[in-house]
Amino acid sequence: MTDSVKNKYSILLPTYNEVENLPIIIWLIVKYMTKSGYDYEIIIIDDGSPDGTLEAAEQLQKIYGEDKIVLRPRERKLGLGTAYIHGIKHATGNFIIIMDADLSHHPKYIPEFIQIQESKNYDVVSGTRYLGNGGVHGWDFKRKLVSRGANFLTQLLLRPGASDLTGSFRLYKKSILEKLIQSCISKGYVFQMEMIIRARQFNYTIGEVPIAFVDRVYGESKLGGSEIIQFATGLLYLFATT
Repeated sequence: MTDSVKNKYSILLPTYNEVENLPIIIWLIVKYMTKSGYDYEIIIIDDGSPDGTLEAAEQLQKIYGEDKIVLRPRERKLGLGTAYIHGIKHATGNFIIIMDADLSHHPKYIPEFIQIQESKNYDVVSGTRYLGNGGVHGWDFKRKLVSRGANFLTQLLLRPGASDLTGSFRLYKKSILEKLIQSCISKGYVFQMEMIIRARQFNYTIGEVPIAFVDRVYGESKLGGSEIIQFATGLLYLFATT
C-alpha cells in the first residue's frame, strides 16, 4: 500500500441530464474511496444540462468540499472525447478514472481497478462485461445482441487483446491517457474502442476487471441508431488504418 499513499486518483464524470443520478454516484464514490483510503478527487464536467445537474453538483460540492468535488462545466454538449481532455487539464491526480455518471458503473469496482493496476503496474485497467462474473443487467435482447455483435466484430477485425472495447469504465495512468487522446481521431461512442486499439498499438499494458454493468436507472439511454452507424464507420476506419 505504500505506493498508493503517493498516488492520487482523479475521477472524471462527464454529465448531461443526470440530476437524479449524480447525488447517488457521488455518495458511492466517496464511500468506497474513503473506505479504501485512496487519495482522490471527482471532476464533474457538465455539458450545459437543462435539468439542474450543475446546481446539484454545486450542492454536492458544499457537502463534500471543494478539494473532493471539482466543477468544470462547459456551455453545451461537446462530446465525450473533449470532455475527457477538458477534465484532464484540471486533474491533479497521476491516475485518471473514467466512468459514467448514470449508475451503470458501480464505484465498488474502483478499489479493484486500483489493486490490479498496482499488482502489475498496468498502463490501463478496463472494466469488462465479457469475462468472469461480468455481465449486463437491464438490457433487452436486442441491445445485448448489438453489444455482443459489435464486440465480436471488433475482436475479429482488430484483435485488440482486450475483451470489452466499448465499455467506458477505465483507469489510466495520466501520462498514458494524454498520449492516447492525442492519437485518437474518433468522437463519441467509438472513442472508447479506439483508445484500447491505440493502447495496443503503442504496446501499453492492459489489465481487466469483470464488472456487472447495470442499465441506467433514471433518464434516457444515449445509445440510438446514429451511434450504431458511428460505431460501424469507426470500426471500418480503424480496420483500414491500424
